[in-house]
Amino acid sequence: MSEGNIAADQLRLFIERIERLEEEKKGIADDIRDVYSEAKSQGYDVKIMRQIVRLRKMETHDRQEMEAILETYKSALGLA
Repeated sequence: MSEGNIAADQLRLFIERIERLEEEKKGIADDIRDVYSEAKSQGYDVKIMRQIVRLRKMETHDRQEMEAILETYKSALGLA
């Protein structure tokens, strides 16, 4: 087998792995959407839930810094 065929085979395998992972990712995204829909049907505010999920991903220090800046901006605009 030539070096070109080996490289082409390896490339094909990488592409196929990526395609499988993309399909799995789509399935997971659909599952997440279903959970949000279920929560909405139970009366939860999905936009707020998404914000909470995003905040929980953040490091504590980064979240505290963001919240302090937000409070500063809100105060400056008379929203606090």
